[in-house]
Amino acid sequence: MVCCIASYKMSGKLGIPALLLFIIVGMLFGSEGIFKIQFEDYEFAEYICKVALLFIMFYGGFGTNWSHAKPVFAKAVTMSTLGVVLTTAAVGLFCHFVLKIGLIESFLLGSVISSTDAASVFSILRSKKLNLKHGLASLLEVESGSNDPFSYMLTMIFLEIMSASGQTEPIWRMVIEEIALGAFGGFLIAFLGRYLLRRLRIKNAGMNMIFMAALAVLSFALPMLVGGNGFLSVYIAGMILGNSKIRYKAELVHFFDGVTCFMQIIVFFLLGLLSVPSNIWSVALPSVLIALFLTFIARPISTLLLMSPFRMPIKQQALVAWSGLRGAASVLFAIIVMVSGVKTQNNFYHIVLLISMLSVMFQGSLLPMVARKLDLVDDDESVMKTFNDYQDEGDVSFVEMKVWNNSAWVGRSLEQIKIPRDRLVVLVKREDENIVPDGSTVIEAGDVLVFACMAYRAEDDVGLTEVEITGGHKWRNKPVCELDLPQGALVVMIKRDTGAVIAGGNTVIKKNDTLVLSMPK
Repeated sequence: MVCCIASYKMSGKLGIPALLLFIIVGMLFGSEGIFKIQFEDYEFAEYICKVALLFIMFYGGFGTNWSHAKPVFAKAVTMSTLGVVLTTAAVGLFCHFVLKIGLIESFLLGSVISSTDAASVFSILRSKKLNLKHGLASLLEVESGSNDPFSYMLTMIFLEIMSASGQTEPIWRMVIEEIALGAFGGFLIAFLGRYLLRRLRIKNAGMNMIFMAALAVLSFALPMLVGGNGFLSVYIAGMILGNSKIRYKAELVHFFDGVTCFMQIIVFFLLGLLSVPSNIWSVALPSVLIALFLTFIARPISTLLLMSPFRMPIKQQALVAWSGLRGAASVLFAIIVMVSGVKTQNNFYHIVLLISMLSVMFQGSLLPMVARKLDLVDDDESVMKTFNDYQDEGDVSFVEMKVWNNSAWVGRSLEQIKIPRDRLVVLVKREDENIVPDGSTVIEAGDVLVFACMAYRAEDDVGLTEVEITGGHKWRNKPVCELDLPQGALVVMIKRDTGAVIAGGNTVIKKNDTLVLSMPK
């Protein structure tokens, strides 16, 4: 875990997605790495990956902002259903006729790698703060979160066909049952969970998080027990709960963000640990050929065929095609093939692992550049608005500002003052009177204006630190403008016995003051 987190910090400097570095760390610990850990338990890896993926998909649904996703929902669902089928067919035909793999095994391989990976897409969009124009971030988010169930169904269908016992029930019935029971389970658990949350009114944030985690597990496990699609169920349940008015939503977002990061580290490290690098080299040629075909032919063709009826411009189609990252879900399905007992001619695990690594390495690394070259990056909005992270009541902060005698605002109406567009004066406090203002309200000296503005969320590049001023401190009795502050530091507030002081350049530092500094991390 320590090594993976250290590699995460390096990923930004190296320009390599962190998920790829997690796999590499796993390989370094593996049987042919530095630490020589012998790990070949595919069944254990399958179990862990399923548990991890259910939380990743639940949070993917929980974070889906329905108001942003609704306009592109039809496109996303088309890509996550028909797109999976077309990709499976294209890759299957390529593997059979070009790589000379058996027909059913070719389609099995195509189904395994037909879905885009939610963990990879979410990770890159968030880590690069990459918001896309025309709702494309929402489209990719919904597609990657909802196509795993269909890839899983196709994988199970072809495994059923290849199994020695043969097909036990019609394929159409299996598909209908999985979709219907999975969707019903997701809706049922979500609405039941929402009802209980509102009735119980849990006032402890920690208990609320545990309850929500239990709902995530239930929404996956119960449909699986009766033959439904757990991946579809858990995504639907997450989406409904994430777009509901429930307590502690901001805390839940932070909780699941941490859980998801933990699960991503576990999964990708485990995939690297399970791999044998010499086996990767042995399947390098077919893996690279499949990856190239998938990236430059199969995905673009399926995108063109499915998005053209929606009159999506070619530039947007090109970005959607490039954003078809493969990752943990595909490798999990390959593990399912390995433990199914079905005999295949090829090493599914290492073929799919290498394809996923190449996808994350090249498509993931170049995604920001491709988006900018196509002029589809929206720098005016935060990508986090695409997710539900910012959809909590705590998104709005209220800030007071006193108007001094020498202010240029004195004697002017609000409509004459240039106030940033994302701020609104909601109250004017004047002596013992509270005024709800409009554009004609004239500002007077001594007024206290109350602004509503977007709440700030701390990013990795800025931090706050405190400095206590003791009797012998070198800053004591000095004005702020004369302090030898660290490079990039700013005194944002002074905590004093009389209360908080917003410091100006002439504010004198006193004994027992506590300075709050803003400075780069």
